[in-house]
Amino acid sequence: MLTNRFAAALMLAAGLLAAAAKSGVPELFAKSNLVAWCIVPFDAKKRGPEERAEMMHRLGITRFVYDWRDKDIPDWDREMDALAKRGIKLHGFWTPYPVDAAKPSKLPQIVELLARRKIRTELWLSLGLDKSFDALPDDQKVEAAAAAVTRVAREAKAIGAKVGLYNHGGWFGEPENQIEVIKRVKMPNVGIVYNFHHGHDHISRFPQMLAKMQRYLLAININGMKMGTKILPVGEGDQELAMLRAVVASGYRGPIGILGHREDLDAELALSLNLKGLEKLLPALRKD
Repeated sequence: MLTNRFAAALMLAAGLLAAAAKSGVPELFAKSNLVAWCIVPFDAKKRGPEERAEMMHRLGITRFVYDWRDKDIPDWDREMDALAKRGIKLHGFWTPYPVDAAKPSKLPQIVELLARRKIRTELWLSLGLDKSFDALPDDQKVEAAAAAVTRVAREAKAIGAKVGLYNHGGWFGEPENQIEVIKRVKMPNVGIVYNFHHGHDHISRFPQMLAKMQRYLLAININGMKMGTKILPVGEGDQELAMLRAVVASGYRGPIGILGHREDLDAELALSLNLKGLEKLLPALRKD
């Protein structure tokens, strides 16, 4: 009888493990699939490239998106060297770009760096929109945004890079508008980087919206979600578990970004809080 019970328990455990593996939860939220984001300007310790790479290595994070600021430009090559030394992949490069082609941008410098270093990555694109853009009707907004995205996408294609449209608020931050832009651009290297922390207005319709943008998704950056609080560690909100359940159920298996984004905190602590919060939610996600 004991043997039979033991065998039954083994079968049950094997079934649960198979179900968890089938769900994709372990792979989706494994450290190897996590991307560090918002840890350059948002770091109370103001780390330099070598210290930042060492910190990610210590946490076991192997992917990083570089959210530089103008003061960091002289250190771009040092940043690439530090990442390479620690075996950390440059998963993306923050790319602000004006919708007005006549205005200057750092895109040429970014492209030159990546081409010279032979780095294939993603350009996480935030369009700079002015008051004249805001006054346009929606169809003209799509046309103007598509023209700007096309310019970036052509430069990206030349160096083997992808372009991720970044929801950073405003008209361009609405996924439905981004989808219309992508359809107008008609280039296969353009997709969407979706951010929980810029999506509080989307919570009530997140599963439906996720279904619309899933085919375009390059990355999802997660955050603790609670109305009235923009930045919160994962696991401390009251909405992110339902949103993560929707992500798992959708079949999305791409990269998951975890945030620093706290100027008042050591970036290592901010990332650690998100890692611990995600670990806290995993049992509930595995049950589904």
